[in-house]
Amino acid sequence: MVELRKRKAAEPARAPPAKKPSSVKSAGSKAKGGKKAAPANGASSNNANASGDTINLDGFGGEVETHDGAKTTLKKLVDDSKAGVILFTYPKASTPGCTTQACLFRDDYKPLTATGFSIYGLSTDTPKANSSFNSKQNLPYTLLCDPSASLIAAIGMKKAPKGTTRGVFVVNKEGKVLASEAGGPAATVNVVKKLVELPATTHEDVGNVAEGSKVEKEIEEGKADAMDVEVPAASNGEAEQKEDQQKADVAADVADTAEKLDDSLPA
Repeated sequence: MVELRKRKAAEPARAPPAKKPSSVKSAGSKAKGGKKAAPANGASSNNANASGDTINLDGFGGEVETHDGAKTTLKKLVDDSKAGVILFTYPKASTPGCTTQACLFRDDYKPLTATGFSIYGLSTDTPKANSSFNSKQNLPYTLLCDPSASLIAAIGMKKAPKGTTRGVFVVNKEGKVLASEAGGPAATVNVVKKLVELPATTHEDVGNVAEGSKVEKEIEEGKADAMDVEVPAASNGEAEQKEDQQKADVAADVADTAEKLDDSLPA
């Protein structure tokens, strides 16, 4: 008689191992090849200070120097102001677009500061370059020198690897950012005019003055350092104007001398 053996019950199938959750990359965090995507307009990725944000002014942007050699900080400038500070950034002192921008802020200085804001220009230029720029253009406000671009980077206007974006940054006494925008000479002034409720500057107001030069564009694009770039020599037209002015001054001196001699002669 054959003995029947009971078969062992089949073991239940094991569940497949759970897949590891795929890491979803946030939009704009990395580009192909593992490189971080560049911020819009080439501006510094350190800028988290958009309009409406509140910043801690203590130590913000480090120390800078005025065109006449005094050390200062953004906090001190804000503390010394009545309502806050307007910083406009520019690539290179005494270049066409930067001169236009500085003169637009100069020409509207009184209405722009009527509500208590203090205006400052900000660049990586040396005190010598900015002092000459300030004097030549009769600017009623102080120019700030930031050769290490620490403050420029803090307000988001540094362009990698070593450029400066033309723009404007406005902060009030409480550290609230009222404006933070890049733009051309007239556009930066109009940002402030909108804040203080003034009519915008038009192209007719600016005239035919160049928006920028090749030197400025190279600095704004981060291809050149303002500290290493020489301002182009005056054009023939400018040289002729200077020569004509010198001739006129000499003629005036000669006329004055002749008049004095005539007066000294006996009648």
